[in-house]
Amino acid sequence: MSRPILEVIALGAEDAAAAQAGGADRLELVSDMAADGLTPARETFAAVRAAVDIPVRVMLRATDGFAAGGAAALEALCGTARALRAEGAEEFVLGFLTDDGRADLPAVAALADAVGPRARWTFHRAIDRAADRDALRKQLADQPGLDTYLTAGSASGVDDGLATLLTEATRSDEPGYEPRIMVGGGLKLKHVPVLRTAGITAFHIGGAARPSGWDSPVSADAVRAWREALDG
Repeated sequence: MSRPILEVIALGAEDAAAAQAGGADRLELVSDMAADGLTPARETFAAVRAAVDIPVRVMLRATDGFAAGGAAALEALCGTARALRAEGAEEFVLGFLTDDGRADLPAVAALADAVGPRARWTFHRAIDRAADRDALRKQLADQPGLDTYLTAGSASGVDDGLATLLTEATRSDEPGYEPRIMVGGGLKLKHVPVLRTAGITAFHIGGAARPSGWDSPVSADAVRAWREALDG
């Protein structure tokens, strides 16, 4: 099996450098984890980009929750996305739902257009709150740039979503299932062997990279333990 991707949440350049030192392959750059991760400042992206040479996926999300907000809020977020693109960001994380749990296609399409057709992006754990996961994947099947779903298989985490993840891993040749599954959200080291055996090749950690909590920086040693487990 190919070397799996390890993505680590970073809040700034110090986190980014520690994650790379520990063996991370990619960063998810966010701000405000009290709101589960919002869009970082353009200056923060620039500092992170200068500090590391691994890919950085930048969160596009202005408020807690999975609603894009009204037209003005969406246009403001698209403006932020364009500014980050101009700063050099090439990879992003986004995902919005309608009130009835479907993919918010107008919002997703507007942001995909804002970042441009060459940008790659992840649809984040909004999929775990969708009314119908399969329908959401098919809604998004033609969106340019979508190459990854960040998912725990369940809104409550990998412990409850494991069976769903294993089933979806067998469907990679079906329409809507071509994007890579990146497992994150309550992911534990104990989950790794069964996920790897199922052919899942991408893993995402946040709190697991910070043994002292979110008020402390990423630990290179903690990241290294995950790197070794994934490669083992």
